[in-house]
Amino acid sequence: MEKESAFPGHPPPCRGKLITILSIDGGGVRGIIPGTILSNLEFQLRVLDGDDARLVDYFDVIAGTSTGGLVTAMLTAPNENNRPLFRADQIVPFYLRHCPEIFPPSTISLLTGLAGPKYDGEKLREIVREKLGDRRLDQTLTNVVIPTYDIMLLQPAIFSTYDLKRTIEVPALLSDICIATSAAPTFLPPHSFKSNTREYHLIDGAIAANNPALVALTEVTKEIRFKNPDYLSPMGENPDFSPTGKNRFLVISLGTGSTKSRRTYNATEAADWGMLGWIKPLLIDFFLEASSDMVDIHLSTLFQALSSEEYYLRIQDDELSDELNALDNATEENLRKLADVGKNLLKKPLSRVNLVTGKHEPDEPTMTNEDALSRVAQILVNEKMNRTACST
Repeated sequence: MEKESAFPGHPPPCRGKLITILSIDGGGVRGIIPGTILSNLEFQLRVLDGDDARLVDYFDVIAGTSTGGLVTAMLTAPNENNRPLFRADQIVPFYLRHCPEIFPPSTISLLTGLAGPKYDGEKLREIVREKLGDRRLDQTLTNVVIPTYDIMLLQPAIFSTYDLKRTIEVPALLSDICIATSAAPTFLPPHSFKSNTREYHLIDGAIAANNPALVALTEVTKEIRFKNPDYLSPMGENPDFSPTGKNRFLVISLGTGSTKSRRTYNATEAADWGMLGWIKPLLIDFFLEASSDMVDIHLSTLFQALSSEEYYLRIQDDELSDELNALDNATEENLRKLADVGKNLLKKPLSRVNLVTGKHEPDEPTMTNEDALSRVAQILVNEKMNRTACST
């Protein structure tokens, strides 16, 4: 009899060479950008492996924060045929249709905005609950990791399918998780719900990890240690995670864009800022981008140290205008522009972070991000074939 895999619906990773991770940043309506990238990747997988190919068939873990958490749920929640509820090419149309409802044009005044969230969140809750229904965290078609932040406990609350194996807690509804991880302070109200063991009071997962790639990697590492605390011993390795060489992890990390290359500040300018002056740059330009960049630098350093640069792919656009960078600019014109940003990003040269300067620089000038996705698609298909062959 086959041993049960640590990954639902997948042969154990030991039967291939890689543990595969897909990560999607937070960013409000800018989720259109990674949505475009994911559509391209899934298309290439279909070309290589048949029209029924879906991203869940190739990734052991899909992680997402805020808007990325919603995309994660869309890609991994099952339909009536136990296949993904959404194809990747349905993400952008979903955003184009529903973002104007979630973030309607606001006539909010400054005083009203200081007294409460910009949006009441009712439409977000309605849409998410309609689409995801009563599907729970334990029903996803592959492992998922979605960060939130609990303001009662003042600590991150990570919703992970791995943790379900180590708790008696009834799995949360995917709709509750998505509403919570999207509850950006000042934009949407916090979200609370109860399980059989505790009560949650949650806000945007970006407070903890706007770029959830490192959280996903940590969850896999925790699973290794949980399965067998002595896994580092040659005689005590967890068979589901037995290392097979330096290229053990494949991590694809998708950003939602930033203004880092276009918008700068200086000390003289910031010296006169008061509380209101600091709110936007501190919450958007500094905090979220710094958090995402630190994860990118950490993973870039790790994979370069292992001489495995081609197994870590970060796709991000640092040249958004202030208008495009807004989390809630849901005008039809802006949403279409964001879709164009995603398409243009595919044609840009592949870049990696310079570990000295911290800036992204072209890595292989003749290779575009689309070329890199094509290379990744082939690796993913080969990995899937290796697992299938070894399990028969």
